[in-house]
Amino acid sequence: MGLTKQYLRYVASAVFGLIGSQKGNIVFVTLRGEKGRYVAVPACEHVFIWDLRKGEKILILQGLKQEVTCLCPSPDGLHLAVGYEDGSIRIFSLLSGEGNVTFNGHKAAITSLKYDQLGGRLASGSKDTDTIVWDVINESGLYRLKGHKDAITQALFLREKNLLVTSGKDTMVKWWDLDTQHCFKTMVGHRTEVWGLVLVSEDKRLITGASDSELRAWDIAYLQEVEDVEEPEPKKSKASSPGIQDTHEPEEGTPETDETPEDRILTCRKAGSIMREGRDRVVNLAVDRTGRILACHGTDSVLEVFCILSKAEVQKKMDKKMKKARKKAKLNSSRGEEEDLEVNVEMTLQDEIQRVTNIKTSAKIKSFDLIHSPQGELKAVFLLQNNLVESYSLHPSAPAPQPVRTSRITIGGHRSDVRTLSFSSDNIAVLSAAADSVKIWNRATLQCIRTMTCEYALCSFFVPGDRNHIFLNSSPMLLFKNVSIIKYFLIAMSLAFQRGFVTGGADKSVKFWDFELVKDENSTQKRLSVKQTRTLQLDEDVLCVSYSPNQKLLAVSLLDCKVMVPVISSNVKIWGLDFGDCHKSLFAHDDSVMYLQFVPKSHLFFTAGKDHKIKQWDADKFEHIQTLEGHHQEIWCLAVSPSGDYVVSSSHDKSLRLWERTREPLILEEEREMQREAEYEESVAKEDQPVVPGETQGDNYFTGKKTIETVKAAERIMEAVELYREETAKRKEHKAICKAAGKEVPLPVNPILMAYGNISVSRASTSSSLLEESLLVLPFSYVPDILKLFNEFIQLGSDIELLCRCLFFLLRIHFGQITSNQMLVPVIEKLKETTISKVSQVRDVIGFNMAGLEYLKRECEAKSEVMFFADATSQLEEKKRKRKKREKLILTYT
Repeated sequence: MGLTKQYLRYVASAVFGLIGSQKGNIVFVTLRGEKGRYVAVPACEHVFIWDLRKGEKILILQGLKQEVTCLCPSPDGLHLAVGYEDGSIRIFSLLSGEGNVTFNGHKAAITSLKYDQLGGRLASGSKDTDTIVWDVINESGLYRLKGHKDAITQALFLREKNLLVTSGKDTMVKWWDLDTQHCFKTMVGHRTEVWGLVLVSEDKRLITGASDSELRAWDIAYLQEVEDVEEPEPKKSKASSPGIQDTHEPEEGTPETDETPEDRILTCRKAGSIMREGRDRVVNLAVDRTGRILACHGTDSVLEVFCILSKAEVQKKMDKKMKKARKKAKLNSSRGEEEDLEVNVEMTLQDEIQRVTNIKTSAKIKSFDLIHSPQGELKAVFLLQNNLVESYSLHPSAPAPQPVRTSRITIGGHRSDVRTLSFSSDNIAVLSAAADSVKIWNRATLQCIRTMTCEYALCSFFVPGDRNHIFLNSSPMLLFKNVSIIKYFLIAMSLAFQRGFVTGGADKSVKFWDFELVKDENSTQKRLSVKQTRTLQLDEDVLCVSYSPNQKLLAVSLLDCKVMVPVISSNVKIWGLDFGDCHKSLFAHDDSVMYLQFVPKSHLFFTAGKDHKIKQWDADKFEHIQTLEGHHQEIWCLAVSPSGDYVVSSSHDKSLRLWERTREPLILEEEREMQREAEYEESVAKEDQPVVPGETQGDNYFTGKKTIETVKAAERIMEAVELYREETAKRKEHKAICKAAGKEVPLPVNPILMAYGNISVSRASTSSSLLEESLLVLPFSYVPDILKLFNEFIQLGSDIELLCRCLFFLLRIHFGQITSNQMLVPVIEKLKETTISKVSQVRDVIGFNMAGLEYLKRECEAKSEVMFFADATSQLEEKKRKRKKREKLILTYT
């Protein structure tokens, strides 16, 4: 195709007008050594880091295409795990903002992410009912846990035990032994979906939240600890809390089903229930990192806060309760002189978990996070349903704690969907209006420079000169810079060149207005106003009006069956103004077309639809030029700048997106080819996953997933192996030539290897997280060469751990073919010898290094005379306490 008509490509420039998306959760993150100041919120496919103190966006973690559904910070505060709607997981560095690690294993959206105590493992739950445990350090999957019948809602590691507990919408809570990767206990005591669970009291108690107003508490007893003590001891431990035992319901006496008695690792006994004030389901249930504060909320705007008392506090409370009961018994007894009265006080769950207060937010809560400072202050941050972030603080130890709102991030977005957009004549300012406010944005900085209150706005534009603007709302009034000038229900309007505008509404009329200057009573200067010049009465309600560029024609859309079709259908009809005939009907979108606008001074136009897409068309050739994808929900409106260089769009996902025209030419054939490649890449992920020998189709216990990245990685490995074969054959020929010639002949260098800096012919770069899946896709014909290369590299001592990982994986999936191939027997024997020796060397080096670190630790302790880790803090506290006691004694004597 000749470039007779060039199109320029539009690309995504920025996302603004969004504070936080609704599908993900908000979390506190540590930046610059400060805790409780910065929060991470999902923002469509990105993650925004907000400064609560300044209300500013300080960092953006760039995503790809899919929407963020889950966030989880690492225990060290240096990384943030992000789960996406397509089942992928990325780990970002909060120092650099880059995501270098990607895990692909789930087939549906991620619903839960949780690190273990050290941050070396990550458990992910998904809507595909699977739980996968990932090795963060090695960037690989450890194992897939299958057992739930519905979406996973929460997954938690135990601190001291190598156990995992998960909950799901199938009403089940499952306990997993990670040493053997099997479920050894299933709790079936819930009648509805389990939406959340937390571990408190040093992992000795489990609290679950379901679809009712009851928080169930379960006491956990580890049987391995019970077996080490004498026989009567378990009976004492079971009867140590008579109040808890009495609250145990008979029908839920065995709320779990064990696989076999010898596989039992722990027991769960229902300890009681905590009644919530809310009557709807538990949306989020969480505990702070100290394990002292428990909080939950439902579908309303109230967060209920509880305090989990320590053993000393519970004992103190029980002593007071016992003293009060004895005093009451003495008063009620006829023999008041008797001192040996038997009084039994039962400890209930309410004695151990105390209600603190409720935090009422300004809108419905979507998610929250807690942080408890060492000074005793509790900070809570909320992501609300109306695109808002609020933070509160309270002191739980106070007699009557009252939550105080400390910050609020509001200026960065609207509280509801934006229904109208417009550009200023100089392409600098963007106007957006929603149900509650009108905002003016600077296009270059994407900062909100002005906010004004209004009612539900439907359409708007800047008045010539850009100093004033007009917008229509759903109430019966037209506002001109916050001045009401006429009262009727207006739906649409169009600007006439420099002199006025036209409006249409539900009163079945079209009215024409002109600008005029009138005297202001409060000032000597004149102000701009409007006056009505004429009225066009029609038979139906007016839906839309538009002027032609020469201002001689006016198009009006009416609420009529014939004209109503293009308004709600997915077609776009192009009409000729000469005879009023339809030139072409284009199938534009998969759902209803919501907006259409021409690029100024051209016959190119944009359409926006409910299928989350924006498309550009050529009205002369009736061709589709390109598709702009980025929004995750229905698109309501768009605006094209007067120069045509910028397009801004709004969607139901609360985001405003700016698209910029580049200087890159767009060829239609290349665009179609790119679309076909994108469709192929999507189809690769939907294909059946490769089956490991011994498994059946569909029962995949492998942690990876076949994606276009794994296919490309396997192709790179195959290309490297083929290049290795060619270079090996060339080197043999070169030796023969040198031998025949009797002198050294220069070896020709492969241009591919020269381009990579003369690297080895057997190197192929593949991401660590894609290794297993890439090797699984690899044909067996390449495996013998790879095993020979592994032997050479292991002998050289390079990347022993990585090579052993690949070697063991290949031996596992191709065990039958490798053992039956006699040609591979010597290769396997050599691999056995070299692997054992080199692994022993690596083990010795690691052991030597660990011994050296232990020695340095002891030397540091001896020099500074301070114990490391937790002992240092406790000793310092003890010294301070003794010094204060001595000072008090000295003051008393003096």
